[in-house]
This record gives sequence, structure tokens and C-alpha cells, in this order.
Amino acid sequence: MESVALQTGISSLNGSISVPGDKSISHRSVMFGALSEGETTISNFLPGADCLSTISCFKQLGVDISQDGPTVRISGKGFHGLQQPDGVLDVGNSGTTIRLLMGILAGQEFEASLAGDSSIAKRPMTRVVHPLREMGAEIDGKNGGEFTPLKIKGGTLKPISYELPVASAQVKSAILLAGLQAEGATTIVEPARTRDHTEKMIESFGGKIERQGNTITVKGKQALRATHINVPGDISSAAFFMVAAAITPDSEVKLLNVGLNETRTGIIDVMKQMGADITVDVLTTEGEPAGNITVRTSKLTGTEISGDIIPRLIDELPIIALLATAAEGQTVIRDAAELKVKETNRIDTVVHELTKLGANIEGTDDGMIITGKTKLHGGTVSSHGDHRIGMMLSIAGLVAEGEIELENPSAIDVSYPEFFEHLSILTQS
Repeated sequence: MESVALQTGISSLNGSISVPGDKSISHRSVMFGALSEGETTISNFLPGADCLSTISCFKQLGVDISQDGPTVRISGKGFHGLQQPDGVLDVGNSGTTIRLLMGILAGQEFEASLAGDSSIAKRPMTRVVHPLREMGAEIDGKNGGEFTPLKIKGGTLKPISYELPVASAQVKSAILLAGLQAEGATTIVEPARTRDHTEKMIESFGGKIERQGNTITVKGKQALRATHINVPGDISSAAFFMVAAAITPDSEVKLLNVGLNETRTGIIDVMKQMGADITVDVLTTEGEPAGNITVRTSKLTGTEISGDIIPRLIDELPIIALLATAAEGQTVIRDAAELKVKETNRIDTVVHELTKLGANIEGTDDGMIITGKTKLHGGTVSSHGDHRIGMMLSIAGLVAEGEIELENPSAIDVSYPEFFEHLSILTQS
């Protein structure tokens, strides 16, 4: 197994970096570009493995896409211009790709098969399959469609009113993409507000969508128009360096042009709640808001994280667990059972790996309890093929005493190919 020796015992972090483009927005910009009429250009696209899987799938569906690093051009086909793929659509490690693509394929007059890697094969698909079947799509797969590989035969869809059983932006987005192809208006009720990039994307491409509280309604048979999308930096990627600056002595790190969508900024709220020294300078509030985030070494205290804020920071909980090891007192994370069905069971994985490094952490059925402040030490740890676990452990190395060996570091390429390069910039400034 490949492994890398992590930088450990760093004295300070200083400097500024631009984190890669937002993963969620990069995925969606390709999808909506493909489904619109005309040529869409995307700037600051994230060329990580997950987003490249989305490009690959749409090329198989007959869409002309050219990519030059972070710049992507798409000749849109509209909802009725996609072609039946010759082979299986391979989504790689990307849950966003497969779940949103299911919503698109549900309205297509052809049959398509979807599969991914071993991690995707363990992730639950019934949460998307059930509402799409209710709308009229024929879907089959392992365990009756619970797991991949999946086969979808789309066609004429009817609108539905659907209450999400879990707060999931991926499930919501799949239904919205199917709803755009249905006859009539589809309504979704969320148990808690989730990231709204799909809703914003519909509007950016000239569509109409309504929200009242946690109820979202979209009318079918809308034509979308090509546009230009400038993708802001991914706050989920920035979060690792935000935490790094807060817990490493004598540090000040500035993260440039980071997305500040309010459905994603829970990490800022929690860090401030714990006493972190954070300054946010807003650059734009149009479309997807963005700004610069500066974080300095901070004295931290434990807190409770639960309820409606969880969907606003679900991907940041692994790095928040590390943050909590540097805080005085107890940090309790609740209502986060969704962590169990990410790339790994992130509750078990975070607890297992941080315990190896000396953290006082225990898992619960829906979260974690971390008692700080604890000194971390060396050891051999693993990403378990999960990019966010790999990055979290790399940041843990900065404040650990002793050597740390990280197994399977290449998992980080899924969302942040330049991660170690950027880490090196900040440690050498």
C-alpha cells in the first residue's frame, strides 16, 4: 500500500492560498451546462477525480466537453439531446455524480447502467430510487436497487410532492433534476435546510424555482439557457487550513475567494463559537457569494454541535473533530448519523484514526464526543480511501509529536489534488 510521511511538529503556518474550486458547484455546472441550450463556459472548475467522473459520464451521453485545467467548455444538448451510452456510466468515487445523474436519467427515453468503485458500491441508493420510481422511472439494481450497479429506464415523469426522510442535498437535487423533466410542478419538503447550489444553478441557467421556508417547488418542461459559471473556492477544502491555522502556534493563514453560501458556512459559525480568531471579508454577494477568510492561532473551548447546523457542515465534521482535540473541555457532535454513509463510515473512521494518535474521542450512534485538550503523537494512520479523512490526518500531523505515516494519501486527489503543495507553501512562508 502506498504511504507518505507527513510533516509533523510544525512551528507555524503563514501565507495565503487559493483553494480549488467548489466540488459541489463544479459537478452541477457540468450537468446544467449539458442540459442547457448553447455553450457554457466554466472558470475555476475543480479538476479533481470526482468532478472528472462527471465530465466522463456526460461525454458518454453524447455531450461535447473540452477541458483545459480549470477551464471547461460545454456544448449543451438540452434535456432531449442526450444519447444512450454504449457502456456502463462509471461514476468512480463520486456520490454526487451518481445520485444527481439518476435524476437526469429518470426522464430520458433510454436505458442506462450506473456503477462506481468499491466505496460507491456500499453507499445507499434507495433514498434516491424511491422518489424517482414514484415519478415513473424504472430502476433496478443490487438488492432491488439499494446498491450499485443500477439500471435506469427513464421516460415520461409525473410530478410529486415529497418529504425528504433525511436532510440530503443529493437526494433533493436528484428529485429537482427529475422534476425539471416532469409534467407539472414538483414539490420537496426538507427536514432541515441543505446546500442550495442546485436551486441557484437552476436560476443561473434561466430557470425558475420557488422556496418558502423548507418547501421547494419547481415546474417541469423549463428550457435552460447556457451561461458562464465562475466557481468560487470550496469552503470544505478551505476548512482544513482554517483549522490548521487555529491549532498551530504563531499562525495566520488567508484563504482567497472562498464560497460563502450560507448553507455551507456552518464551519465558520462553529469555529467562532469555539473561540477561533476568524475574519471574513466578503468580495461578492451575487449568485454564489464569496470572500477571503483569515484565521489566526486561537484559544479554543469545547462546544455542542447538533440540530439544523449539521447539514451546513456535514463534510467538515472530520476536521472539526480534530479541532476539538485542541479545545479545552468537551465537544459533543449529535444528529450526524449521515456520516455513516459517506465515502466511509466517518464516525467509526475518525474515532479509530484519531485514537491511534492519542485523541480522547469516542463514537456515538449519531456523532462523537471529544475531550480536550490532548497532545497528539505519532503513528501509522490511513485515509481508508476517503479524501476528507486523509486531509484531516495530514493536518493532525502538523501539531503531533513524532512521525506519522499516512497510508493511501492519493485519496485526497478526489477533491484537492494540490493539497500537499499548498500545505508546503504555508509551512515554508
